[in-house]
Amino acid sequence: MRQLTILLALFIIPNMGWSQVGDTPKSKPLKIEVANKKDEQGKEQKGTALRMPDIVGNKPEINFKDSLAGKKPIKMYPDRELVQAGTGMKIDPKVGPRENEKEGSKNYFGDMYLGEVKSNGKFVGVVCRDHEYVDGDRVRIYLNGDVIDPNVMLSGTFKGINVDLKKGFNRLEFEALNEGSSSPNTAQVDVYDDQGQLIYSNKWLLSAKSKASLIITKE
Repeated sequence: MRQLTILLALFIIPNMGWSQVGDTPKSKPLKIEVANKKDEQGKEQKGTALRMPDIVGNKPEINFKDSLAGKKPIKMYPDRELVQAGTGMKIDPKVGPRENEKEGSKNYFGDMYLGEVKSNGKFVGVVCRDHEYVDGDRVRIYLNGDVIDPNVMLSGTFKGINVDLKKGFNRLEFEALNEGSSSPNTAQVDVYDDQGQLIYSNKWLLSAKSKASLIITKE
């Protein structure tokens, strides 16, 4: 009996030690590799990483000139309707006498003789106004070569002065100082005797520096 017990002990004890050794967890070494391996020539291998398109470095070259060459522009309407506003219009921004208004041209208004009138009164009243568009026309009035009013601005209403008469011929002259904003210088002139009666009326068209003359005779 004792021998049987010894045999069982010899059989069980090694098995218990073997089971304890087999239950012990085994450690596995962690393998760490370089992210970008290098090949034999020393170049990095990037593997199969996701490749994004390079939108900064690779810029496509577009030749707009060549792309439009040979192409006709799109037109919404026929050519006969595509006319620029103001086509054919001539605009003259200048105010006053035009460059082509020279003596001898059809747009030049030279000196005028308004005629002769008789009056035996002590004086006459001479008035004038712009009978067309009021555009800033101005005149200078002379009597026998002497200035009696240096600057009369013609408006829509009559303006004037009294002129003393001497025996014989009294020559009145109206010089156009400008032509206003609309050529020429235009005016209506009326003459009244010392009794307030209208004895003369006329109109003139003058270019700048031209004169209209009127003779008043006193016997």
